[in-house]
Amino acid sequence: MAKTILVTGGAGYIGSHTTRHLIEDGFNVVVLDNLYSGHRWAVHDSAEFVEGNAGDQDLLADIFNRFTIEAVIHFAGHIVVPESVENPQKYYQNNCLVSQSLVEICRLAGINKMIFSSSAAVYGIPEKIPAVETDRLEPINPYGRTKLITEWLLEDIATSAPTEKPFKYVALRYFNVAGAAVKGGLGQATPEATHLLKVACEVATGKRETIKVFGTDYDTPDGTCIRDYIHVDDLASAHVVGLKHLINGGGGGVYNCGYGRGLSVQEILDTVTKVSNVDFPRELTGRRAGDPPALIADTKKITEQLGWEPKYNDTELICRTAFEWEQQYKA
Repeated sequence: MAKTILVTGGAGYIGSHTTRHLIEDGFNVVVLDNLYSGHRWAVHDSAEFVEGNAGDQDLLADIFNRFTIEAVIHFAGHIVVPESVENPQKYYQNNCLVSQSLVEICRLAGINKMIFSSSAAVYGIPEKIPAVETDRLEPINPYGRTKLITEWLLEDIATSAPTEKPFKYVALRYFNVAGAAVKGGLGQATPEATHLLKVACEVATGKRETIKVFGTDYDTPDGTCIRDYIHVDDLASAHVVGLKHLINGGGGGVYNCGYGRGLSVQEILDTVTKVSNVDFPRELTGRRAGDPPALIADTKKITEQLGWEPKYNDTELICRTAFEWEQQYKA
């Protein structure tokens, strides 16, 4: 009998891709999403959809009564770094308190497996590149702090859980998620998105006039920030791999999700120019609050311990799928 997984935030960018991967792998899926930044059309036709907040314990209790939930994959959270700097209370409320409420009702219902959507922002400005899971954690913005606090919450609960019903979790520290589904039909549709590749593709398709390059004076080869870009389908597959690991009795922990190689802002924009054949304008401006100069993942742990094997480590493929999605997507 297929196991049923609750996916919070399953109507969003990464959540919808992961839901597709879960269903294609034979799982049943219940999606819980308040549609704050997600879309009803992005929910897989085979998934059960419930509109609501991941911190609503009464609603969750009803879901747990209606469905036999094996595990929870928790995406629902705010993710815009500059907004977290301007409005930290919003981020602590949604990213920390909602997560705590969700974990509490899961434990009361006897659900003891969770995959958590964390972030490389927990490293802040890394002490070395690439960043390893055991490195010092000093986030430099409220978004990163809320992710780290939730990681601590999960770790402490897992440590305190009784051995006869252990609570196990996998926290995936995302680096820069990019691209659109290789099979088509899904992509990033976040309103007023701030992700570099999404904005670049919007400019290349005429939906925006220009893209800002925040900072050209970093200590990097071309002066712009360097990030580890991972295709969204590979990140989705990492959730399925982590889930199977827990279901099969494996222990929990935190894992970096990236490719272990960095690309600068200018390199990404140059690649979008190449795949789109559009020489779009770039506006060079000052640094943005909360941006570290470079973030690159050490991925040895997830590949060795979980057996995760990425398929789409190709910059042109990442940019091409994002551009083709933007061409056909109408808000």
